[in-house]
Amino acid sequence: MAKILVADDEADLEFLIKQKFRKQIREHQYEFVFAMNGKQALERIQEHPDIDIVLSDINMPEMDGLTLLSRLHETSPLIKAVIISAYGDMENIRSAMNRGAFDFLLKPVDFNDLELTMGKTLAHVKQIRETLNAIKENNILKMYVDEAVLDYMSTSNFEDSVTRNEHINATVVFVDIVGFTSIAETQPVNEVVEMLNKYFDIIVKEIIGQSGHVDKFMGDAVMAVFRGENHLDRAVESCLAIRRQIDALGKEDEMNFMPKVSIGLNTGDLISGNIGSASLRRFDYTVIGDIVNTAQRLQSAAKPNQIIVNNNTYELIKDRFSCENLGEVTLKNKSVPARIFNVLD
Repeated sequence: MAKILVADDEADLEFLIKQKFRKQIREHQYEFVFAMNGKQALERIQEHPDIDIVLSDINMPEMDGLTLLSRLHETSPLIKAVIISAYGDMENIRSAMNRGAFDFLLKPVDFNDLELTMGKTLAHVKQIRETLNAIKENNILKMYVDEAVLDYMSTSNFEDSVTRNEHINATVVFVDIVGFTSIAETQPVNEVVEMLNKYFDIIVKEIIGQSGHVDKFMGDAVMAVFRGENHLDRAVESCLAIRRQIDALGKEDEMNFMPKVSIGLNTGDLISGNIGSASLRRFDYTVIGDIVNTAQRLQSAAKPNQIIVNNNTYELIKDRFSCENLGEVTLKNKSVPARIFNVLD
């Protein structure tokens, strides 16, 4: 519904407008707000910040229409004004246009012309607001998406890539901030979020530093995927760097919390695809499969400062990384116990 402010000291104009547009008012297409002068008009705008357009006379007591135009331009630039005046000389028209009037109509009012002008003005306001919203959304997108990804989204290959499902060989990592849930339940919300984001920033930088991809944030945990050449070694190096960086933080004085991470890592063949609900039009381009499930369960088995891998991954990295044999554990939904190793360096 469009909201329209009418500023005019002629009392009968309010009656005429309500009569002419009664059908649109009844059907909630238009809502009118009235003021007797420019000063009242500015007060009405304060009371109704969602006003779309102003219809204003020029000659009014206390504050005239031309002054109102100047004030509108300064305080509410998105609101467009149409001047309706009996004084249609070129000087008044030029003065109104120079102060930001969108259009100029003469009295006595031709209501058919007024309706067309209102429609044109409202369409212009809608277009401006849609453009501003698009700019805001784009700026928000830039906050959360890497610039290289945005560039890629503009290419012709983008749509094909996000709809293609495929088998890939990759490494999956789950990084959990140990004990953070208990802190989140007892501390002020803003402080909790600020601290969690600080930890995530460290973790993400190390993942990206090894050309990994942050698949998702899951509460106080991060899921990352490493693809391409040497993906397993890059994933391990990333995990070692994350552990060092988080461990170096020491105690956070404001919450008396000693940050540690527990990490699960697994490698192998995955399914990569666009997973989600078509009815909601909500999809998550992610990886699925037993490798992913096992990586998460290995993280659950990890103690603070441990990077846990299973025997298969250990065999692939043992010549390049030092690992500690932790024996066998039973992982959730696995019938056979798994031998696990902690990557030391």
